[in-house]
Amino acid sequence: MRVYLLVALVAAAVTYLLSGLARRLAFRFNAVAAVRDRDVHTRPVPYFGGISMWFGLAAAFLVATKLPWLGGFAAVTHDAGVVLLAGGVICAVGVLDDLFELNALAKIAGQLLAAGIAVANGVKVFWIPLPDAIISLDDGSSIVVTVVLIFIAVNAINLIDGLDGLAAGVVAIGAGAFFAYAYLLAWDQELVRATTASLVTVATVGICLGFLPYNLHKARMFMGDSGSMLLGFLLVTSMISLTGQLDPSRLTAFGANTAAAYLPLLLPLAVMALPFLDLVMAYVRRTLAGKLWYQADKQHLHHRMLNLGHSHRGAVALLWLWSAVVAYGVVLIGLFPLPLTYVGVLIGIALAALLTWGRRPRRSGDAKT
Repeated sequence: MRVYLLVALVAAAVTYLLSGLARRLAFRFNAVAAVRDRDVHTRPVPYFGGISMWFGLAAAFLVATKLPWLGGFAAVTHDAGVVLLAGGVICAVGVLDDLFELNALAKIAGQLLAAGIAVANGVKVFWIPLPDAIISLDDGSSIVVTVVLIFIAVNAINLIDGLDGLAAGVVAIGAGAFFAYAYLLAWDQELVRATTASLVTVATVGICLGFLPYNLHKARMFMGDSGSMLLGFLLVTSMISLTGQLDPSRLTAFGANTAAAYLPLLLPLAVMALPFLDLVMAYVRRTLAGKLWYQADKQHLHHRMLNLGHSHRGAVALLWLWSAVVAYGVVLIGLFPLPLTYVGVLIGIALAALLTWGRRPRRSGDAKT
């Protein structure tokens, strides 16, 4: 555990220290978010947060590979290198978008390229766990499932990045929950605790925490597409890599209860519950309106929170709370299916619901954030 804490600290420190430089570069190259009708910020804000995040990730992986406990496992160093390379590609695509506003097809092509690099180098879904069976995937199915998962995750995080600190906080919470699961799974089953899933998730938590001081309201810089797509990619590849480094037969014994057997299926959904919900709602909403799924509007979850009367900081805090209740609630119920656990999760849901809807709606014209 101390090694993982060191990795997280390195990721956070390097990201924080480089964010100031990235901010100056954004101003120099005019990579600045102008104020648009669908945005909630009121002044131009520089992009390029994703650049500092990627270098924070690279520094964390470099330190990890030099430590005997993590660097001694070839599978971990190999997969981490692949994730870093493919993450660099998707970050570069985001940088180009922040600079030149790429069209949707160009961004999708970049996302598929990054997914292709991951798949070609062995970071892909090998099996799908069920409570009473393990479904092994052939090469074709594995490639399709992996690419689809990466595409969904990348765009889900990209869509939810609409308020200062929202995406970084949601991803940090989700990555932390998945790290807890992956680490406790290895500990419970007496498996090797050095896995790519644990390394990537703890580094992801680190880069999010390192970037948040620059991104909290009122933000001094945005992560841009270079950051949001990178975070989505890291979150999903950490989950995908677990299927390549874990014996699936050990999952059914984890926790010796039915709920724990469902965890590998439920946890990815719980970790990305808010981004995935926002993505699905946007697709349905825009399709019914006769628009393409990627055409922007002002009806995302964070916009709805503001319309309920919450302040900018309050809306972000509540969406963080919902993410934590869902992600950690699923982990706790899966690992400790006790009556007290269910009561605690229900209390968390009730509290989040009360704080969300127990406020008068915002009046028209009262849109200050």
